[in-house]
Amino acid sequence: MSTKVVIKQSTYFDSVSLMSLSTKANQIEGVEQAVIAMGTDMNKEVLKNVGLLTPELEAAKTSDLMIVVKAATDELCESALIAIEELFKKKGGSKSATEIKYSTIDSAASSIPEANLAVISVNGAFAAREARKALENDLHVMLFSDNVSIEEEIALKQFAHEKGLLMMGPDCGTAIIGNVALCFGNAVRKGNIGIVGASGTGSQEVSVRIHDFGGGITQLIGTGGRDLSEQVGGIMMLDGIKALEEDEATKVIVLISKPPAPSVQEKVLAQVKNCKKPVVVYFIGGEETPVQEAGGHFAKTSKEAAIKAVVLAGANEDELNKRALNWPLIEEVRAKLTPEQKYVRGLFCGGTLCDEAMYLAMEKYDDVYSNIQKKADYKLKNIHESKAHTYLDMGDDDFTNGKPHPMIDPSSRIARFLEEAKDPSVGVILMDFILGFGSHEDPVGVMLPAINEAKALAAKEGRHLEILGYVLGTDLDTPNFDEQVKKLMDAGVTIASSSTNAGLLAREFVAKGE
Repeated sequence: MSTKVVIKQSTYFDSVSLMSLSTKANQIEGVEQAVIAMGTDMNKEVLKNVGLLTPELEAAKTSDLMIVVKAATDELCESALIAIEELFKKKGGSKSATEIKYSTIDSAASSIPEANLAVISVNGAFAAREARKALENDLHVMLFSDNVSIEEEIALKQFAHEKGLLMMGPDCGTAIIGNVALCFGNAVRKGNIGIVGASGTGSQEVSVRIHDFGGGITQLIGTGGRDLSEQVGGIMMLDGIKALEEDEATKVIVLISKPPAPSVQEKVLAQVKNCKKPVVVYFIGGEETPVQEAGGHFAKTSKEAAIKAVVLAGANEDELNKRALNWPLIEEVRAKLTPEQKYVRGLFCGGTLCDEAMYLAMEKYDDVYSNIQKKADYKLKNIHESKAHTYLDMGDDDFTNGKPHPMIDPSSRIARFLEEAKDPSVGVILMDFILGFGSHEDPVGVMLPAINEAKALAAKEGRHLEILGYVLGTDLDTPNFDEQVKKLMDAGVTIASSSTNAGLLAREFVAKGE
């Protein structure tokens, strides 16, 4: 086995670009493992854990680009490095002739005075500094970068609040501003519903369901995952509500979050109470009473949040195609599973999609485990070993530390899927497939060989393995939504029509004798 290392000094690429390049590098023929990353301590730790860290890489600076290739021979390594260089050239060559590159935010802001928003995706060590520069230039900010301290986040959001600017993030992966999706997002029609979301895929799901029910979006304002924590205090969500309340095009507001800190929920609901527009509140696992007392419209699920939003915006509820659960299908699947096949294994790219399915399972079962469980007794001690009903957010830091997000590179989920498929106690494997800007160009296609392999293995052992898929996307997305769904159906995968229905179907498929 041979390993080759290339270090490009003072060569910066943002994390999204490097994730995409790493994915393509690992698909080069003959490559056993390839890593393309900046020379940060975290990335060096990842290289150390997989046995690829060398003294040369150890000495790399955070501003240096590291390229590491492992293959069977020196010749294969060399040819892979040549192919990787071609990938970089293609990336650079894809820019239009009129595109101008600026080296600093200050120079970009002075050269484009009409600009009012900056999207920042740099190393976490520099992210707060660049975000502050943007705010000082009176630019709203979407900060995609993570590894920003909570103290820096608070300071940035307070500064933005004082200036009347949006400070979305850090670790903000989804927004739709002026009908343009930023970072991860879906193509949805323009409408009169505004969203403030502390959850990326949760916001995507609700926006997609609103589109599916005939509604549309004015703005989707992301806050970053920590915004509703006790420390941050919901600064961005509160500012987002205010911004949408003042927006004439927005008639209905939807709030989305994983469970917020109790004191922060009180502040948010107090603002909801004073808001002049109807507000739908979807706090996963939340309670209805405090939302009702604040005059808000409580939603238990993402699907319910979308339905309530479009109805409040003017749609006729009786005319909506809500796609009820297919109970004949549930009975059919139950009949195929053996008594031993009692468990669901959920393998998710989207954290909120995982959360929703997990909470729906928890309503019915008391043995639901996860890497993102709030209850300590049900949080997996070892994320690499499932037990009973297991729901995994494979986009969580537990799985993505130094690796591409599974929405970009699904290889880690593919490996875990094949392991789960071997377990004779598993009746259902539930997976999401997320389409849209920033995601893998063919999330279903890259998974099909593993699905076919798992189906064949189960059949050989004389058992049925129910694979349940949910495709998050719209008819306007790329790749084509219908084509992705058809690929799954042709492979024998059962399709759920929404994140909510996916969670409900999975739990009911293994509920024997009901």
